[in-house]
Amino acid sequence: MMPIKCYLEDLENRIDPEVEDDLRQQWRSFASGEWKGDIFSPRRRRASQAAIEWPAVFVNDAIEDPGLMAFQQLSLCSRELAKGSGALLAIRANYGTSIIPSVFGAEMFFMDRELNTLPTSKPLAGGVAEIRRLVAAGVPDIRRALGGKTLEMGQRFVELLRPFPRVRKYVSLYHPDLQGPMDSCEVLWGSSLFLDVMDDPALVHAFLALITQTYARLLHAWLRIVPPDPDYNVHWMMLHRGAIMLRDDSAMNLSPAMFETFIEPYDQLLLDEFGGGCIHFCGRGDHYIHRLPKMRGVYGVNLSQPEYNDMNIIFSHTVDQGIRLLGLNRDAAESAVRRGRLLRGLVHCW
Repeated sequence: MMPIKCYLEDLENRIDPEVEDDLRQQWRSFASGEWKGDIFSPRRRRASQAAIEWPAVFVNDAIEDPGLMAFQQLSLCSRELAKGSGALLAIRANYGTSIIPSVFGAEMFFMDRELNTLPTSKPLAGGVAEIRRLVAAGVPDIRRALGGKTLEMGQRFVELLRPFPRVRKYVSLYHPDLQGPMDSCEVLWGSSLFLDVMDDPALVHAFLALITQTYARLLHAWLRIVPPDPDYNVHWMMLHRGAIMLRDDSAMNLSPAMFETFIEPYDQLLLDEFGGGCIHFCGRGDHYIHRLPKMRGVYGVNLSQPEYNDMNIIFSHTVDQGIRLLGLNRDAAESAVRRGRLLRGLVHCW
C-alpha cells in the first residue's frame, strides 16, 4: 500500500467541483422541499475513475490502525466517484456501535477478521449492581476506550484533509455511531433490561439519563473538532436537515407506550440539544412510528427493513407529515408508486 498522501492526491485530482456542486444542489432541493417527483435518486453527471489501485482493508485492521482507518474510509469516496453515484462523499471515525458502551467499561467483542464486520460489546459483567455504581459515579471519562480513539481519529482526519482543498470541501466528516440512549442501555444492561423496565423503571430512567448526558458530552467534543453546518448535514452519504442521526434499533422490542416512556424523552433531549436531525431503526417500527411526527426536530427517517413494516402506516406518519424517508429500499418505494401511493417528493432511494 502506498502512503495515504498518494490516495488523497488521487481523490483531489478526480473531484470535479462542477459535478459535486451540482450533486449537492440536487440534495439541497430534496432536503428543503423544493424537489418534485415520486422517488428522489440523484446522480453525478459523470463518473471519475481512479488513477491508482485502492486495495481492500479489513475492518478489524482499520480499528487497530488509524492510518488504515483513514484509507478505508477514503476508499469509500473513491468507490462512489468511480460509480458516478448520487452518494455525497463522506467519511467517519468508523468504530461501530460500541463507542459509548466502551466508555462505560463494556468488554469489546470482535468478529473474525475474515468476516469484515464491525465489533460489538458484551453486557456489563456486574449486572444491575454495576449499573447502580455507574449511575452513582456520573458521566464517565468520554476519552476512555473507543471514545478517545474516535475523537483522535476525527482530529487526524481534519489534519489529513487540510492540504487538499477539494477533498476538504467536498468530503464531509460526519458524526460517529453513538447509537441512541436506549440502544446503548440495552447493550450495557443485557436482555434482563426487558424485565427491569417493569421491575425497576426508576433505575432504567436513571441510566438512560446518564447515557444521554454522556452522548451529549461526547458529541459536543466531536463537533468542536468538526463543526456542523447550521442547516444541513451529511450522514451515510445522504443530506438531511439538522445535525444528528439517532439510532432506535432497540425500539422494535418495546411497545408503543414503552417507546413513549423510555425512548422518546431521551431522544428528544438530544434532538433539542443538537438542532434536530433524523432517526434510524432496524426491524419493525410501524407500531410506534406515530410518535415521531409529535417529536420536535425529526426531519427524516431511515429504516433498513421495510419488509417487516406495514409501509402504509410508515408513509402516513412520515411523508404525509412532511418527514423524509432516506435510503428507502427501492422495491418498497416503487411498489408504493405502482399502488398509486403519493410519496410527495419526500422519499429517497439509491
